[in-house]
Amino acid sequence: MKKWIAPIATFAAVALLMVGCSKQEAQAPAATAAAASKQKVVVYNWTEYLPESALQAFTKETGIEVEYATYESNEAMYAKIKLLEGKGYDVVVPSTFYVEKMRKEGLLQALDKTKLKNIANLDPALLNKAYDPNNEYSVPYLVSATGIAINGKVVDATKITKWADLWKPEYVGKIELMDDMRDNFYIGLRLCGFQDNSTNEAEIKCAYEKLKALLPSVKTFNSDAPKVPLIQGNVSIGAIWNGEAYKASQELENVQFVYPEEGATFAIDSFVIPKGAANVDAAYKFIDFMMRAESAKAAIEELGYTAPNLAGQALLDEKLRNNKTVFPSKTDFEKGSIHSDVGDEALAIYSKYWDLLKAGK
Repeated sequence: MKKWIAPIATFAAVALLMVGCSKQEAQAPAATAAAASKQKVVVYNWTEYLPESALQAFTKETGIEVEYATYESNEAMYAKIKLLEGKGYDVVVPSTFYVEKMRKEGLLQALDKTKLKNIANLDPALLNKAYDPNNEYSVPYLVSATGIAINGKVVDATKITKWADLWKPEYVGKIELMDDMRDNFYIGLRLCGFQDNSTNEAEIKCAYEKLKALLPSVKTFNSDAPKVPLIQGNVSIGAIWNGEAYKASQELENVQFVYPEEGATFAIDSFVIPKGAANVDAAYKFIDFMMRAESAKAAIEELGYTAPNLAGQALLDEKLRNNKTVFPSKTDFEKGSIHSDVGDEALAIYSKYWDLLKAGK
């Protein structure tokens, strides 16, 4: 909720469009139908963050091929979209605070809701938020949480209830953090007694110092597939996304996930259309398809994150609906925080201390 995956698009289809033909041939009904079958939508998303079954079903139904590229952080995604001025991709899936940032900077297209009939499936409680009033630019896809995953066979999970527990000396060399600047600084800020989304350099520096003291316990920073070090036994504790913890629990018995007492971080990851998208009609069809109840069901089952899709949730079996890793309690959600755009000046401060932290300085 995240390397190139084998693309579903066939680049041969694109090459065929480059073969010359007469104006009359291009206008012929048969040729028009053939061209339609070679449409594509270029999706830029987190690693392993779309169910392959849904992608295949979309292509089978519409004839639109999905070309899929991935990123590991909001920062990496934003830098590329900014550099390309919103071109090169048709659908992107930023988290809340980057929807806000990209919206403010004019990198996104305003959405035509008449092309998104399945938006009625979405939970009204997660619409019309401050990061995108009236969802003018974004459509919620999944809700992820960053908390603490624990290998209960190695570590007594009852002894870890809050972020501060990660600093205990018995966990030296056993911890994984994600390669996520804002999530990690949130932990540091909370342990310094401050709130998320601080723009105060003294507070951000305090968070840096707190995180620096944790470095001896940190074996790896990983946002590509955070579940893997846990499954392979390289770490015993991971400050990772709940969906990754859920998937780890399917392969490793007794993985437990804790929503820390100080509050987890939550992100609403949303579909957006960059301002320079080349295949806009295909983008709308793709987004609307992913808002179907069946698509949401597939996403929850395969990825282990909450989809704010009430119609999709209704299709789940009772065991999954009651899984607290996938579906946090109302109390856990209310105690948590959602990042907001802190502005370029504060972001530069975070980046400065993040670079120092990653360098071990």
